[in-house]
Amino acid sequence: MTLAGKSNLVAIGGLIALTLIWSYSWIVMKQVTLYIGAFDFTALRSIFGALVLLLILLLRGRGMRPTPFGYTLAIALLQTCGMVGLAQWALVSGGAGRVAVLAYTMPFWVVIMAALFLGERMRRLQYAAIGLAACGLLLVVQPWRLDLSSMKSALLATLSGVSWGASAIVAKRMYLRYPRVDLLALTTWQMLYAALVMSAVAWLVPQRSIDWQPGVFWALGYSAILATALAWSLWLFVLRNLPASVAGLSTLAVPVCGVLFSWWLLGENPGLVEGSGIVLIVLALAVISVKKRSAQVRRSREAL
Repeated sequence: MTLAGKSNLVAIGGLIALTLIWSYSWIVMKQVTLYIGAFDFTALRSIFGALVLLLILLLRGRGMRPTPFGYTLAIALLQTCGMVGLAQWALVSGGAGRVAVLAYTMPFWVVIMAALFLGERMRRLQYAAIGLAACGLLLVVQPWRLDLSSMKSALLATLSGVSWGASAIVAKRMYLRYPRVDLLALTTWQMLYAALVMSAVAWLVPQRSIDWQPGVFWALGYSAILATALAWSLWLFVLRNLPASVAGLSTLAVPVCGVLFSWWLLGENPGLVEGSGIVLIVLALAVISVKKRSAQVRRSREAL
């Protein structure tokens, strides 16, 4: 086997490990709500994650120069404070699988916001995918049930996806202006800024007292070391050794595995209606991802 072939096999293994790490992190995030408030955990997770990433950045030897402040702060507010913070809040009263799927509606919001703010034209297939996702969202949220706690969780999880999508638009604008920004440095500094912001939020917003059980330390270690430092390192390795389209499509497995893990480990049976909605959302995500891949291939051919 050639060296390139071995690298591809290792990258595929890394991709599988990455999918499992990110999928299981939803279970960890749900279980820790028994012992700590959503904002306290998000703040502590950001602090430990930033420290681990700063150490990796230091060991990598590429300097500690901060990335563009305005853009990095905006990404921190939208991606870590918004996406992670809102998702953690949603998990207080919502199921892990359901929240994961709603948070991963991010690509739809990216398509819509790119059309509104970046002037990117939406295609017919994208309209169809968004319509399919809207039907899926309706089935997952089930507003006719009038369960206020469930509705609140669903709304927070959906806003988590919207916030994540907005961070992608900001990142795209930043890369147009600063094309050489290092991804790991950007991740590190936005995590540091988010840690400061979430620490202030956790201090100002009344929450339950922290019950320092072993589960809290396990969740912090998992989130900071595995789901943040190791996962982002794996992601960079995968992107370097596999086509971006393959890596991107593989992220579809994260919410699916999140649902399966929550069903298996937490007994969260989505039921026929919610399960149908989840299937529709995942199908729509696949359509969006395939369409994005086709557009990238077409632009590459035009450039040649």
